[in-house]
Amino acid sequence: MKINSNFLKLIDYIFLMVFNLYITQNIYISFIFSTLIYLGIYAFRTYDFENIESWNDTIIRVFAGMMLGFIVILSFYAIFDKYISKEYFLDNFLFNIIVLPLVHKISYYMLIKNITPKKYIVIGKKEEWYKLMNEIEKKSLGKLQFVEYINPSPVKLKKLIKVYDGVLVADPKLEKLVIDEINEFKENGIKVEYLPVIVERFLKRIPIQVAEKFKSHYEVAFSEIKESPAKRIVDIFISLIALIILSPVFLLISIAIFIENGKPIIFKQKRIGKDEKEFVLIKFRSMYNNKNKAEKFADKERNRIMKSGKIIRPIRLDEIPQFINILKGEMSFVGPRPEQPGFVKQFNELIPFYEFRHKVKPGLTGWAQINYKYPTTLEETKIKTSYDLYYVKNRTTLLDLKIIMQTIEAIFWKKGI
Repeated sequence: MKINSNFLKLIDYIFLMVFNLYITQNIYISFIFSTLIYLGIYAFRTYDFENIESWNDTIIRVFAGMMLGFIVILSFYAIFDKYISKEYFLDNFLFNIIVLPLVHKISYYMLIKNITPKKYIVIGKKEEWYKLMNEIEKKSLGKLQFVEYINPSPVKLKKLIKVYDGVLVADPKLEKLVIDEINEFKENGIKVEYLPVIVERFLKRIPIQVAEKFKSHYEVAFSEIKESPAKRIVDIFISLIALIILSPVFLLISIAIFIENGKPIIFKQKRIGKDEKEFVLIKFRSMYNNKNKAEKFADKERNRIMKSGKIIRPIRLDEIPQFINILKGEMSFVGPRPEQPGFVKQFNELIPFYEFRHKVKPGLTGWAQINYKYPTTLEETKIKTSYDLYYVKNRTTLLDLKIIMQTIEAIFWKKGI
């Protein structure tokens, strides 16, 4: 049987369903409760194999996700009071904190034990690709190994393919030198992979280096990007619900800011949105007033953060007013973070393909935000942009839902966003 994260998710859900059915003796209630606990555990990236490798990491993530599920279940106490009790939570806690990490660890060892490495010849220069290939090898848990880098000749390629499992094309220009051999390999069932496919599958981002090398491929892909009308409907629904539910929090934060440092309560700043159109982003002011209007990375202004700001910024409560931006259609709930005009102009000149992150509306949360830290250098900005480009090219409703759920984990672990 193939062991992967999907298999593990299914096993966990079955365990949760059976155990909750045993406790509640009601299939409908067990379905609802199991689903809520499972979604909480999923939100904390418990099923990423790099997290499963560590016992401590697995237990912490199962615990945090389970607590999130419990909180959501408690919010329905008025409806399900018959089934919610201290005993229910205690039984679930003991079961989940013991059984699930154990299942995850066994699955991980089975996966590692049964991996058969695929060894590839890389058509490309080692000095150009070694670092990236090493990252892919680690992410694939050793399933892919890149053992030979060649500036190819037909004779050498045909000789090497006899002892390896396939070819990875990392340079389209070099591929042209052996295109007849590549086509022959494909006809004979020999594995021929292309770097954009591999890098997106395992790294879940589009490195700028790869986008430049396969420029025509990505220019065509990004030219076909269109936003879904359904996403706009979801944005309106989410923003309305959020503004209603969070209105008491809105009021409390406003009072706290006013007491500490007076007006303005709301911070306004020009940002760049879809198709590089300017809009005014709003958020709660979390820094002391400053007459200097120069654009800076946020980490350069930590000395200006107010006491209230030190509370609301780590858990992103300062971003609540942006639901108004979403309601107005200037932003989406999920998308690349909107940047300041000066930075956009600078990055458009320094980072190839940067402009394509503006093919969709900017978001309150996003793929780059949950996967990478706040950038403070140009190189870090390039890496974060690679996640934005992946999102723009591969956006689906399921990916949006995954991002929304894992935003909770990103805030809890104080990373990204």
